[in-house]
Amino acid sequence: MSTENTPVETAAAGRPVVFVHTNAKQRLGALVSARSFRRNARDPGAFDVRLIEAERCAPLRAAEGRTFLRAGHSRVWRMDDLQSFTPLRFAVPDVMGHRGVALVVDPDVFAVGDAGELFNRDRQGRAIWCRARPGHNGAPDYLASSVMLLDCAKLPHWRFEDRLEDLFAGRLDYVDWIELKTEPRETIGLLEPEWNDFDRLTPETRLLHTTKRRTQPWKTGLPVDFTLRERGFGPIPAALVRPVLRFWTARARYKPHPDPNQEAYFFALLAECLDLEEVTRAEVEDGIKQRHIRPDALALAERHRGRFRPAPATPRPAAAA
Repeated sequence: MSTENTPVETAAAGRPVVFVHTNAKQRLGALVSARSFRRNARDPGAFDVRLIEAERCAPLRAAEGRTFLRAGHSRVWRMDDLQSFTPLRFAVPDVMGHRGVALVVDPDVFAVGDAGELFNRDRQGRAIWCRARPGHNGAPDYLASSVMLLDCAKLPHWRFEDRLEDLFAGRLDYVDWIELKTEPRETIGLLEPEWNDFDRLTPETRLLHTTKRRTQPWKTGLPVDFTLRERGFGPIPAALVRPVLRFWTARARYKPHPDPNQEAYFFALLAECLDLEEVTRAEVEDGIKQRHIRPDALALAERHRGRFRPAPATPRPAAAA
């Protein structure tokens, strides 16, 4: 893989690795995510934690301006998109030399439990473990690749540059790739919901995923900077929908996260990162200047310093029968 990013070179031989894949816009979240995995490990030496970054990946940079299909609709690849890091989750076997076990997570996934439990589980010979999310994006069989436990030796066909070229040559649809639709179903095991808990924090949560982009805790109040899916609605073609979506994006702002416990947890972790110099004050200030981080981030870190394990989220009311 011709990426300048080689994060496993310093990992101990045979040691599992947690990869947080990210880009510049989400780097603060990724650094806080990395801290959460380290601090919640019962055995801190049992696995390594590394960032893998879009801006350091030459094939992704070279794709700037190329078109690709997303759910059958043509899109243009932009490195400044909020989620330009997403293809990197499929680069992990290459980076690992197709050896060993790795966990790859989005930069808005935070450990509440010990990821060592995942590495120690019986993988039953399967190559991929992830969470099912039936009905998401209208797909009854949706598989969430935002958190994946990978047996890299069992994924010899995951050659990142080849798959990128398939994407930009129109041979591979982005949605099919991200939703693991091209993988043999028998090679995929299903994680329990607590290992990719979508905006839900309970005593059972092991990995908290603040997955709703509009409510990411470190962005509250900032102008929205992500690209909406430009697709049609029923008989209304995408060409007519696109201007409306762009009009909305130009005026929309990130909202507060509905669960204050999740916001508090993030900023308590940020405070610990600052205390340990895993994040510098200058990095936070630069992120604020770039409008990647809300302007009161440092004040919130100070307010929540020391609150490492938040109170459980208020249980959701039972759905009506």
